[in-house]
Amino acid sequence: MAKVDLRSPIYHDETKARAHLESLLWPQGPVCPRCGVMDDRITKLEGKSTRPGVYKCKDCRKPFSVTVNTVMERSKVPLTKWLLAAQLMASSKKGMSALQLMRMIGSNYETAWFLFHRLREAVADPKGGPLGGEGKHVEVDETYIGGKEHNKHTSKKLKAGRGNVGKMPVVSLVERDGKTRSFHVANVTGKSLRPVLLKHINAKSRLVTDESGVYLHVGKEFSGHGTVNHTAGEYVKADGTHTNTVESSFALLKRGVYGTFHSLSEAHLHRYLAEFDFRANTRNIDDAARADALLTAAKDKRLMYRQPD
Repeated sequence: MAKVDLRSPIYHDETKARAHLESLLWPQGPVCPRCGVMDDRITKLEGKSTRPGVYKCKDCRKPFSVTVNTVMERSKVPLTKWLLAAQLMASSKKGMSALQLMRMIGSNYETAWFLFHRLREAVADPKGGPLGGEGKHVEVDETYIGGKEHNKHTSKKLKAGRGNVGKMPVVSLVERDGKTRSFHVANVTGKSLRPVLLKHINAKSRLVTDESGVYLHVGKEFSGHGTVNHTAGEYVKADGTHTNTVESSFALLKRGVYGTFHSLSEAHLHRYLAEFDFRANTRNIDDAARADALLTAAKDKRLMYRQPD
């Protein structure tokens, strides 16, 4: 696999960074983000008072640049830092904290946090089709993110028991040799998980879970349902039934939480899950190609402090 060279001009020269971004988002040349025209209907503005990288559409007569209608729109952060942040996120198997990015790009914490959350929004894939299919296995399991009750300050303890109290439930669906999709759910019950599984897993798939009763009834709605009994020390059956793949994805997520982020806000948990899913789903390409895929995914997405109605 090709190695990433952080000395590349795209991380230090705004003109080269813009040209790289244009080659990713406009492979056939500039396209008006409002009316979709291109070729001779687009003019590049090169006046002395015009900022670099601005084009004008002859049809709607509106100016635009490559960042319009992306998570980078209206950002005052240089494109070189956007590209470097994307590369660092794509290359960090267990994630990178905003504080670390702050130190590496020479910004303040708010800017680093801003960059990473918008890149996480870019890789979210809410319109992805169902996982699995005929002859394929989809593993499903749940985990919990958050600190233990006995480690919390007295004022923050819920005093509602032990175990998973106060933690955020996460369910992951992993197609073997395929994609991963993770969700933050309100609670782990058959009623709450059934709509998630039916929407995101092809009914012709073979569902593979542990012995938890929450999958008992929904498992009947798929072509097959294999289980492993972890309580009895069973992890792999003779026929190959196991949930090791989804548990491995949880291992990376937990290492990221414990060693990199330390604490995740429930309001943003879904974006962290999207980040880890993205790296898992692009595991067969090198870091440079993964960063390019991340930047390409930024198209047609916006993340604002106040979302429009």
